[in-house]
This record gives sequence, C-alpha cells and structure tokens, in this order.
Amino acid sequence: MRAHEAGALHGDIGSRPPWLRPPGDVNALVPELWPRNVARAADGALAVAGLGVRDIAAEFGTPVYVLDEDDLRSRCRDFRAAFPTEDVYYAGKAFLCRAVVRMIAEEGLHLDVCTGGELATALSAGMPAERIGFHGNNKSLRELTRALDAGVGRIIVDSFTEIDRLTALARERGVRPKVMVRVTVGVEAHTHEFIATAHEDQKFGFSLAGGAAAAAAFKILDEGVLELRGLHSHIGSQIFDANGFEVSARRVLGLQAQIRDARGVELPELDLGGGFGIAYTTQDDPATPQDLAKRLRKIVDGECAAERLAVPHLSIEPGRAIVGPAVFTLYEVGTVKDVDGIRTYVSVDGGMSDNIRTALYDASYSATMASRASTAQPMLARVVGKHCESGDIVVKDEFLPADVQPGDLVAVPGTGAYCRSMASNYNHVPRPPVVAVRAGQARLIVRRETEEDLLALDVG
Repeated sequence: MRAHEAGALHGDIGSRPPWLRPPGDVNALVPELWPRNVARAADGALAVAGLGVRDIAAEFGTPVYVLDEDDLRSRCRDFRAAFPTEDVYYAGKAFLCRAVVRMIAEEGLHLDVCTGGELATALSAGMPAERIGFHGNNKSLRELTRALDAGVGRIIVDSFTEIDRLTALARERGVRPKVMVRVTVGVEAHTHEFIATAHEDQKFGFSLAGGAAAAAAFKILDEGVLELRGLHSHIGSQIFDANGFEVSARRVLGLQAQIRDARGVELPELDLGGGFGIAYTTQDDPATPQDLAKRLRKIVDGECAAERLAVPHLSIEPGRAIVGPAVFTLYEVGTVKDVDGIRTYVSVDGGMSDNIRTALYDASYSATMASRASTAQPMLARVVGKHCESGDIVVKDEFLPADVQPGDLVAVPGTGAYCRSMASNYNHVPRPPVVAVRAGQARLIVRRETEEDLLALDVG
C-alpha cells in the first residue's frame, strides 16, 4: 500500500496548493474547466461529444490534443452575440490551423495574425483578406508586401520604421492601406511579467507617456499615404480584472481627443485588444462575453462622453477565451514514482514539448483520470513529462486516484491556447496531432509529426 493510501496525503490536505479543490470524488469533473461536451460515459471513461477517449487514443495515439468543435463554435457565437455591432477578431496566435480558420470564419469572426506564416495559413484556408488584421512588432518587408498584395483589412503599426516601410510600399503600389497605431498605455495587467504587454519597458507599441504614440499618429495623418483608422491597445493576457481595460481606454481615448484637437480628425475605430482569462483551475473566475461587453461599452461610452468624442467602432481580440477551454490534451501514463513523504510523480508520454506554459509561466493546470473511473482514495500527485528536464512539469499538483498505473489515460483541460502553438521538438519528440470531435465523429485536423518529418529537415 502506498503511503497516501494509509492516510498520508503528500503535503497533507491542510497544506495543499491554494488552487486545488479539496479531494473528494476523483471521478468528478468541474464543468468550468472542461469543454462543454465532455462527460464521463457509463463505463467511467471520458467521452467528448459522445466519443470515448479510449477510442480516440486507439485511433490517433497519445499524446493528442482533442478539440470539441461544437464548444469552439459556441464560444465564437457567444462573443458574436455579446458584441453584435462590434468586430470580434480571433487572435490566431492562440492556436491556428486551416480547420480552425474555417470554423471562426463560418461563425462570423474576423482574424488577427502576427506573422507571415499565420497570414499564409489564413489565406490558404479561404479567410477573406478584408477580415484579417496584421499585428507584429517586427514585420518584414516581405510580410508587409504580402499583406498589401493580399488586401489585408488592417495593419496595426508598431514602430516608426514600420510606418516608413509601409508608406514606401504603399506609394509603390498606389494603394492606401488601413492602419491602426498600437499604443503602449502604461497599464500593468495583473498577469505574468512575460505576458503583460502595456507597461513601458517592453517591445510592443508606441509609448503614450513619452509622446511617441501621438507622434506616430501625426506622422501618418500628415503624410497622407496610409489611412489611419484608429488606435489599438492590448494590456496583457489571462486577465480577470477589468480595471486595467478602464485605465487603458481612458488613456487611449485621451489620445484620440488630443489628435482631434491638434489635427481636427476624430478617428473612427478603437481596439481594446484581448487577453480575457479562462479557468485553468477552480480558483479562476473568468467573465462571460456578455459581462465583458457590458463593462467595455460602459467604459468606452463614459470616456467618450468625458472627452466629447463620438463613440468609435469597437473591436476586441479574444483568442484564449475561444479556443483555450475547447481543447484538452490526452496522455498515457508511463511510470508512477513515489517519493516517500514528498509526492508521487505520474509520468506521461508528452510534457514540455506539447505544453511549455507550466515551465515558462509557472502556469497551473488540472488533470483527471480519463480512461476509467476509480474507487481508490485520492493522492496528491505531480504530472510530469518524458523530457530530460527536471522542470518538465505538466500539472504541478493534482489529486489523482491512488491506483493510477502505467497504461492509464490522463486528460488535462484548458490546453487549446498556446500549447500546440508553442510546441517544440525538444529531445527530438514529434509534436502531437490535433483531432476535432463533433457528433461522435473524430477527424484529424493537424497530423502527428513523425521521425521522418524531423529527419527530412536535417540536411547535414
């Protein structure tokens, strides 16, 4: 019998990490953490849209990212319903493939891309170019040229160098692309340092406090080659507190008023970015799209009234909030190691190559036994990967049944955003596939990499 089965839950229940719910029924699912169509079947195994995870693993192998297609589509519709007169841009950096491009296009969303590769994916999937926005702090001449030639709907300019590049390219082609100025508003979002993007000491955008944002807008207006549609602000990611958006909107609309007073132009658009948080653990309490819409409209309307500005056409950029909760990752357990009095390590067949966020951002995730139900007592475990790194952690702490064993399937929810996008071939591990499930049917939308794929790039 393991130590935990004798009552010594590692770390003791009273000292468990704060994000953990009390150990109870280890078979129970917290609905807020899982795609909407995931439940336990009669045999105790997880099923998504009626398809059991054992069948998914048998057909596609593990690890595998499993996308609940109806869940993703319903989240697109939720944002469209909450923002019916605004533009909702899906932030493609969260996760992008041609199938997802088609899904969000069919659901009426726009698309935000930030590299030539993302733009190529969008165009190849048939996304209308006029519904694409192009971000990025270091867009190359080639990327800008392709964006202009494709007729991208808007380009968010991020530096004076980019303004000069784009102006020269537009003159050569005799076109007048629509642009927005990305403004760094000096708001510190309550998030990890590396994903907070609106404080002054970072690479993105034009500083508001230093006057660069105003200078960029004046430069575009005075030269008259680019069509300045408005200002853009993005304050970070995984944000739950709307106060940062209120401060950001106040400062950006203050700049709108400054531009009006100096040049007699009221810019017609405003983008407040994205970064809306999702639930990774029971401690997370994200706002609904309806709540976000109500709060953002109130903020913008109030600030416009204070500045005597016409209310601009608003756009937002949810990525994680749409795809993050719609996906879980399915792993197979390889080994289980007890470190007496400390913890139990449950090693799975993936790890930091398919989810770097735990190591990179100290992100917290949840997990559950997926291939069966269990009547065993809960134990406090750490789910780790197969890579040659002690920091190769998938889930830092989670209660799993004490009888977890090699061959079991473990599922980790909330992995739709940034996990596949940031996946690597560390230790020469091929990246997992993405499988979309709908109405009991699974289809492969991104195939698994193979060793042959890895060797094909090695030309030495």
